[in-house]
Amino acid sequence: MGLRDKASKIDFASLTSGAALSPDTKQPKTAPGAMMAFANDARSDLLRENEELRVAAARAAGLEAQLGEVVEDLRAWDGAKATRLLDPASITRSRYANRHESSFDGEEFDRLKREIQEAGGNVQPIKVRPSSGKVADGEVYEIVFGHRRHEACRQLGLPVLAVVDNLDDRSLFVEMERENRERQDLSPWEQGMMYARALDLGLFPSNKQLAAALGIDHSNVGKSLALARLPDTVVGAFRSPLDIQLRWAPLLNKALETDAQGVLARAQALALKAPRPSAKDVLAALVSGQEGLGVQARPHALQVAGKKAATLTFDADGRATIRIHLPLADAKRQQLQELLEEFMSAL
Repeated sequence: MGLRDKASKIDFASLTSGAALSPDTKQPKTAPGAMMAFANDARSDLLRENEELRVAAARAAGLEAQLGEVVEDLRAWDGAKATRLLDPASITRSRYANRHESSFDGEEFDRLKREIQEAGGNVQPIKVRPSSGKVADGEVYEIVFGHRRHEACRQLGLPVLAVVDNLDDRSLFVEMERENRERQDLSPWEQGMMYARALDLGLFPSNKQLAAALGIDHSNVGKSLALARLPDTVVGAFRSPLDIQLRWAPLLNKALETDAQGVLARAQALALKAPRPSAKDVLAALVSGQEGLGVQARPHALQVAGKKAATLTFDADGRATIRIHLPLADAKRQQLQELLEEFMSAL
Protein backbone atom coordinates (compact mmCIF):
# COMPACT_ATOMS: atom_id res chain seq x y z
CA MET A 1 0.00 0.00 0.00
CA GLY A 2 1.41 3.39 -0.92
CA LEU A 3 1.87 6.41 1.34
CA ARG A 4 -1.12 8.12 -0.24
CA ASP A 5 -3.32 5.11 0.48
CA LYS A 6 -2.10 4.91 4.13
CA ALA A 7 -2.72 8.61 4.69
CA SER A 8 -6.23 8.30 3.32
CA LYS A 9 -7.11 5.89 6.14
CA ILE A 10 -6.01 8.24 9.04
CA ASP A 11 -8.89 9.77 11.01
CA PHE A 12 -7.59 13.29 11.33
CA ALA A 13 -10.72 14.38 13.17
CA SER A 14 -9.84 12.15 16.11
CA LEU A 15 -6.33 13.54 16.26
CA THR A 16 -7.63 17.05 16.76
CA SER A 17 -10.71 16.24 18.84
CA GLY A 18 -11.08 18.20 22.10
CA ALA A 19 -9.05 21.11 20.79
CA ALA A 20 -11.15 23.97 19.57
CA LEU A 21 -9.64 25.39 16.44
CA SER A 22 -9.98 29.05 15.81
CA PRO A 23 -11.06 30.18 12.37
CA ASP A 24 -7.62 31.63 11.82
CA THR A 25 -5.88 28.29 12.42
CA LYS A 26 -4.61 26.88 9.20
CA GLN A 27 -5.33 23.23 8.72
CA PRO A 28 -2.67 21.07 7.14
CA LYS A 29 -3.59 20.21 3.57
CA THR A 30 -1.72 16.92 3.33
CA ALA A 31 -1.39 13.81 5.47
CA PRO A 32 2.33 14.33 6.11
CA GLY A 33 1.63 17.89 7.22
CA ALA A 34 -1.02 16.67 9.67
CA MET A 35 1.39 14.12 11.09
CA MET A 36 4.10 16.78 11.50
CA ALA A 37 1.67 19.12 13.31
CA PHE A 38 0.64 16.31 15.68
CA ALA A 39 4.29 15.51 16.42
CA ASN A 40 5.06 19.18 17.16
CA ASP A 41 2.13 19.40 19.58
CA ALA A 42 3.23 16.22 21.38
CA ARG A 43 6.80 17.53 21.60
CA SER A 44 5.55 20.77 23.15
CA ASP A 45 3.59 18.82 25.76
CA LEU A 46 6.69 16.76 26.61
CA LEU A 47 8.85 19.87 26.90
CA ARG A 48 6.30 21.53 29.18
CA GLU A 49 6.02 18.43 31.40
CA ASN A 50 9.82 18.16 31.49
CA GLU A 51 10.13 21.79 32.61
CA GLU A 52 7.53 21.26 35.33
CA LEU A 53 9.42 18.19 36.57
CA ARG A 54 12.69 20.12 36.55
CA VAL A 55 11.15 22.92 38.64
CA ALA A 56 9.62 20.39 41.04
CA ALA A 57 12.97 18.61 41.37
CA ALA A 58 14.75 21.88 42.15
CA ARG A 59 12.11 22.72 44.75
CA ALA A 60 12.50 19.26 46.31
CA ALA A 61 16.27 19.67 46.45
CA GLY A 62 15.86 23.01 48.22
CA LEU A 63 13.45 21.52 50.76
CA GLU A 64 15.83 18.62 51.37
CA ALA A 65 18.66 21.06 52.09
CA GLN A 66 16.46 22.98 54.53
CA LEU A 67 15.44 19.73 56.21
CA GLY A 68 19.13 18.81 56.61
CA GLU A 69 19.83 22.14 58.32
CA VAL A 70 16.88 21.63 60.67
CA VAL A 71 18.04 18.10 61.54
CA GLU A 72 21.55 19.42 62.22
CA ASP A 73 20.14 22.11 64.51
CA LEU A 74 18.07 19.51 66.36
CA ARG A 75 21.15 17.37 66.93
CA ALA A 76 22.70 20.25 68.87
CA TRP A 77 19.77 19.97 71.31
CA ASP A 78 19.90 16.20 71.54
CA GLY A 79 19.31 15.16 75.17
CA ALA A 80 18.39 18.70 76.28
CA LYS A 81 15.63 19.08 78.85
CA ALA A 82 13.06 21.85 78.68
CA THR A 83 12.57 24.07 81.71
CA ARG A 84 9.22 25.03 83.17
CA LEU A 85 7.90 27.27 85.95
CA LEU A 86 6.47 25.32 88.89
CA ASP A 87 4.59 26.30 92.02
CA PRO A 88 6.99 25.90 94.99
CA ALA A 89 4.12 24.29 96.93
CA SER A 90 4.09 21.41 94.44
CA ILE A 91 7.76 20.60 95.16
CA THR A 92 8.91 18.54 98.14
CA ARG A 93 12.35 17.90 99.66
CA SER A 94 14.02 14.64 98.75
CA ARG A 95 14.52 12.07 101.47
CA TYR A 96 18.18 12.25 100.46
CA ALA A 97 18.19 16.01 101.05
CA ASN A 98 21.58 17.13 102.37
CA ARG A 99 20.68 20.64 103.49
CA HIS A 100 20.53 21.41 107.19
CA GLU A 101 17.87 23.91 108.24
CA SER A 102 20.58 26.41 109.17
CA SER A 103 21.49 26.55 105.47
CA PHE A 104 18.33 28.64 105.02
CA ASP A 105 19.49 31.31 107.48
CA GLY A 106 22.32 33.79 107.59
CA GLU A 107 23.92 36.32 105.29
CA GLU A 108 24.75 33.90 102.49
CA PHE A 109 21.13 32.73 102.13
CA ASP A 110 19.85 36.31 102.40
CA ARG A 111 22.21 37.27 99.57
CA LEU A 112 20.84 34.43 97.44
CA LYS A 113 17.28 35.59 98.12
CA ARG A 114 18.13 39.15 97.09
CA GLU A 115 19.68 37.94 93.83
CA ILE A 116 16.60 35.84 93.02
CA GLN A 117 14.22 38.67 93.95
CA GLU A 118 16.07 41.20 91.79
CA ALA A 119 16.09 38.78 88.83
CA GLY A 120 12.39 37.99 89.25
CA GLY A 121 13.16 34.31 89.83
CA ASN A 122 15.95 31.76 89.92
CA VAL A 123 17.97 32.21 86.73
CA GLN A 124 19.75 28.91 87.29
CA PRO A 125 17.05 26.21 87.24
CA ILE A 126 16.74 23.56 89.89
CA LYS A 127 16.18 19.91 88.95
CA VAL A 128 13.20 17.84 90.06
CA ARG A 129 11.64 14.48 89.31
CA PRO A 130 7.95 13.50 89.35
CA SER A 131 6.86 12.16 92.71
CA SER A 132 4.22 9.57 93.45
CA GLY A 133 2.09 12.10 95.32
CA LYS A 134 -0.67 14.31 93.89
CA VAL A 135 -2.14 17.68 94.81
CA ALA A 136 -5.34 19.37 93.75
CA ASP A 137 -3.62 21.38 91.01
CA GLY A 138 -1.51 18.55 89.56
CA GLU A 139 1.67 16.59 90.16
CA VAL A 140 4.05 16.73 93.08
CA TYR A 141 7.75 16.93 92.31
CA GLU A 142 10.77 15.89 94.36
CA ILE A 143 13.97 17.96 94.38
CA VAL A 144 17.06 16.41 92.80
CA PHE A 145 19.19 19.48 93.51
CA GLY A 146 18.54 23.14 94.24
CA HIS A 147 17.03 23.04 97.74
CA ARG A 148 18.20 26.55 98.65
CA ARG A 149 16.94 28.06 95.40
CA HIS A 150 13.59 26.35 95.92
CA GLU A 151 13.38 27.60 99.51
CA ALA A 152 14.28 31.15 98.46
CA CYS A 153 11.54 31.17 95.79
CA ARG A 154 9.06 29.71 98.29
CA GLN A 155 9.78 32.46 100.81
CA LEU A 156 9.56 35.13 98.10
CA GLY A 157 6.33 33.75 96.64
CA LEU A 158 7.90 33.26 93.21
CA PRO A 159 7.49 30.31 90.81
CA VAL A 160 10.52 28.05 90.54
CA LEU A 161 12.29 27.54 87.23
CA ALA A 162 12.96 23.81 87.06
CA VAL A 163 14.07 20.99 84.79
CA VAL A 164 11.88 17.90 85.14
CA ASP A 165 13.61 14.56 84.62
CA ASN A 166 12.77 10.94 85.34
CA LEU A 167 15.48 9.51 87.61
CA ASP A 168 15.75 6.49 89.84
CA ASP A 169 16.93 6.86 93.44
CA ARG A 170 20.59 6.15 92.74
CA SER A 171 20.74 8.58 89.80
CA LEU A 172 19.04 11.23 91.92
CA PHE A 173 21.59 10.75 94.70
CA VAL A 174 24.60 10.87 92.34
CA GLU A 175 23.38 14.03 90.56
CA MET A 176 22.57 15.75 93.86
CA GLU A 177 25.97 14.96 95.34
CA ARG A 178 27.97 15.99 92.26
CA GLU A 179 26.06 19.23 91.75
CA ASN A 180 26.61 20.28 95.36
CA ARG A 181 30.25 19.18 95.32
CA GLU A 182 30.94 21.26 92.19
CA ARG A 183 29.33 24.27 93.88
CA GLN A 184 31.48 23.59 96.97
CA ASP A 185 28.89 24.97 99.38
CA LEU A 186 28.04 21.85 101.38
CA SER A 187 29.61 21.51 104.81
CA PRO A 188 31.47 18.28 105.67
CA TRP A 189 28.74 17.38 108.17
CA GLU A 190 25.99 17.82 105.57
CA GLN A 191 28.01 15.76 103.11
CA GLY A 192 28.42 13.03 105.71
CA MET A 193 24.71 13.01 106.52
CA MET A 194 23.98 12.57 102.82
CA TYR A 195 26.37 9.62 102.55
CA ALA A 196 24.98 8.04 105.73
CA ARG A 197 21.40 8.31 104.48
CA ALA A 198 22.30 6.71 101.14
CA LEU A 199 23.99 3.79 102.90
CA ASP A 200 21.20 3.39 105.47
CA LEU A 201 18.57 3.28 102.70
CA GLY A 202 20.52 0.67 100.76
CA LEU A 203 21.49 2.69 97.70
CA PHE A 204 25.05 1.38 98.00
CA PRO A 205 26.24 -1.76 99.79
CA SER A 206 29.48 -0.24 101.09
CA ASN A 207 31.50 2.95 101.54
CA LYS A 208 33.86 1.91 98.75
CA GLN A 209 31.09 1.41 96.20
CA LEU A 210 29.55 4.74 97.16
CA ALA A 211 32.93 6.47 96.71
CA ALA A 212 33.47 4.72 93.35
CA ALA A 213 30.03 5.74 92.06
CA LEU A 214 30.66 9.37 93.00
CA GLY A 215 34.29 9.40 91.86
CA ILE A 216 35.62 10.66 95.20
CA ASP A 217 38.31 9.57 97.64
CA HIS A 218 37.27 6.70 99.87
CA SER A 219 39.04 8.15 102.92
CA ASN A 220 37.08 11.42 102.63
CA VAL A 221 33.85 9.45 102.56
CA GLY A 222 34.96 7.75 105.78
CA LYS A 223 35.76 11.05 107.49
CA SER A 224 32.44 12.59 106.40
CA LEU A 225 30.58 9.55 107.68
CA ALA A 226 32.47 9.79 110.98
CA LEU A 227 31.11 13.33 111.43
CA ALA A 228 27.60 12.22 110.52
CA ARG A 229 27.76 9.37 113.04
CA LEU A 230 28.81 11.63 115.93
CA PRO A 231 26.41 11.55 118.90
CA ASP A 232 23.76 14.27 118.82
CA THR A 233 25.12 15.57 122.12
CA VAL A 234 28.54 16.19 120.57
CA VAL A 235 27.07 17.85 117.49
CA GLY A 236 24.88 20.01 119.73
CA ALA A 237 27.95 21.39 121.51
CA PHE A 238 28.76 23.44 118.40
CA ARG A 239 26.84 26.55 117.43
CA SER A 240 25.96 24.83 114.17
CA PRO A 241 26.90 21.41 112.77
CA LEU A 242 28.03 23.28 109.66
CA ASP A 243 31.01 24.54 111.70
CA ILE A 244 32.47 21.05 112.17
CA GLN A 245 35.51 20.55 109.93
CA LEU A 246 36.36 17.36 108.08
CA ARG A 247 39.86 17.12 109.60
CA TRP A 248 38.34 17.09 113.10
CA ALA A 249 36.69 13.69 112.59
CA PRO A 250 39.70 11.58 113.72
CA LEU A 251 40.24 13.78 116.81
CA LEU A 252 36.63 13.61 117.93
CA ASN A 253 36.33 9.88 117.33
CA LYS A 254 39.58 9.16 119.19
CA ALA A 255 38.36 11.24 122.14
CA LEU A 256 35.07 9.30 122.16
CA GLU A 257 36.93 5.99 122.06
CA THR A 258 39.15 6.85 125.02
CA ASP A 259 36.78 8.93 127.16
CA ALA A 260 33.21 8.80 125.84
CA GLN A 261 31.62 9.69 129.18
CA GLY A 262 33.87 12.71 129.66
CA VAL A 263 33.35 13.95 126.08
CA LEU A 264 29.57 13.71 126.36
CA ALA A 265 29.57 15.50 129.74
CA ARG A 266 31.71 18.31 128.37
CA ALA A 267 29.50 18.55 125.27
CA GLN A 268 26.38 19.00 127.43
CA ALA A 269 28.07 21.75 129.42
CA LEU A 270 29.26 23.55 126.29
CA ALA A 271 25.76 23.51 124.78
CA LEU A 272 24.47 25.47 127.80
CA LYS A 273 27.12 28.21 127.66
CA ALA A 274 26.15 31.73 126.71
CA PRO A 275 27.56 33.07 124.59
CA ARG A 276 28.38 29.89 122.72
CA PRO A 277 32.13 29.23 122.33
CA SER A 278 33.76 29.23 118.89
CA ALA A 279 33.98 25.95 117.01
CA LYS A 280 37.72 25.63 117.67
CA ASP A 281 37.23 26.24 121.39
CA VAL A 282 34.54 23.57 121.46
CA LEU A 283 36.85 21.12 119.73
CA ALA A 284 39.70 21.84 122.16
CA ALA A 285 37.37 21.35 125.13
CA LEU A 286 35.95 18.09 123.78
CA VAL A 287 39.23 16.42 122.81
CA SER A 288 41.46 17.65 125.66
CA GLY A 289 39.13 18.74 128.43
CA GLN A 290 40.65 22.23 128.35
CA GLU A 291 38.19 25.09 127.90
CA GLY A 292 38.77 28.68 126.92
CA LEU A 293 42.23 28.08 125.47
CA GLY A 294 41.36 29.36 122.01
CA VAL A 295 43.14 27.65 119.16
CA GLN A 296 45.95 26.18 121.26
CA ALA A 297 45.69 23.65 124.06
CA ARG A 298 47.85 23.87 127.18
CA PRO A 299 51.55 23.38 126.32
CA HIS A 300 53.42 20.40 127.73
CA ALA A 301 56.89 20.99 129.19
CA LEU A 302 59.67 18.45 128.63
CA GLN A 303 62.35 18.42 131.32
CA VAL A 304 65.96 17.24 131.47
CA ALA A 305 67.64 17.02 134.90
CA GLY A 306 64.72 18.89 136.46
CA LYS A 307 64.91 21.81 134.03
CA LYS A 308 62.56 22.66 131.16
CA ALA A 309 64.38 21.63 128.00
CA ALA A 310 61.54 21.73 125.44
CA THR A 311 57.85 22.62 125.02
CA LEU A 312 55.34 20.51 123.09
CA THR A 313 52.08 22.18 122.01
CA PHE A 314 49.08 20.86 120.06
CA ASP A 315 46.55 23.20 118.46
CA ALA A 316 42.82 22.49 118.12
CA ASP A 317 43.40 20.67 114.84
CA GLY A 318 46.01 18.35 116.40
CA ARG A 319 49.01 20.02 114.76
CA ALA A 320 52.14 19.85 116.92
CA THR A 321 54.80 22.45 117.67
CA ILE A 322 58.07 21.54 119.40
CA ARG A 323 60.38 24.20 120.79
CA ILE A 324 63.74 23.02 122.14
CA HIS A 325 65.26 25.54 124.54
CA LEU A 326 68.78 24.07 124.59
CA PRO A 327 71.37 24.66 121.86
CA LEU A 328 72.02 21.53 119.77
CA ALA A 329 75.31 20.45 118.24
CA ASP A 330 75.40 19.39 114.61
CA ALA A 331 75.28 15.70 115.51
CA LYS A 332 72.20 16.22 117.73
CA ARG A 333 70.49 18.23 115.03
CA GLN A 334 71.05 15.40 112.59
CA GLN A 335 69.77 12.88 115.12
CA LEU A 336 66.62 14.95 115.77
CA GLN A 337 65.95 15.26 112.05
CA GLU A 338 66.26 11.50 111.57
CA LEU A 339 63.93 10.82 114.51
CA LEU A 340 61.30 13.20 113.09
CA GLU A 341 61.58 11.68 109.62
CA GLU A 342 61.11 8.20 111.08
CA PHE A 343 58.12 9.39 113.08
CA MET A 344 56.50 11.12 110.08
CA SER A 345 56.97 8.07 107.86
CA ALA A 346 54.89 6.06 110.32
CA LEU A 347 51.86 8.41 110.11
